[in-house]
Amino acid sequence: MTEILVAADDSSVFDDVRSVLADDSTTLRWVRRGEDVREAIDYRPADLVIADMQIGTMGGIAVALDLELEADAGRLEPQPILLLLDRRADVFMARRSGVRGWLVRPFDPIRLRRAATALLAGGTWHDDSYLPTPVAVPVN
Repeated sequence: MTEILVAADDSSVFDDVRSVLADDSTTLRWVRRGEDVREAIDYRPADLVIADMQIGTMGGIAVALDLELEADAGRLEPQPILLLLDRRADVFMARRSGVRGWLVRPFDPIRLRRAATALLAGGTWHDDSYLPTPVAVPVN
């Protein structure tokens, strides 16, 4: 059974994730505050943490850094974290936080499923949909 913890204060974010990832072999849990993520993982470990960038007073980056520091100190098992970013500029912070994956809004079900599958398999997912489309320029 796969266990996914979703950290988001907006119920629509949880509903979007649940509609894509919930099935007979996956359990989704939801916390509304970033401060509650560590306690939820202490209570029952998760195979994947999906954190919204904007969660009240402790957003996704702070959650990621908190879990990383706890894992480095040996108090938690390392957690794969998927950040849900609001804009292209947030990619810089996602990279600096060391998370294994991120998606830039608006995210679609296919990219969300691929990202979750990659992280659950031990890989990474760095959404490149925010990159500008290259344009060929003829050389004269």
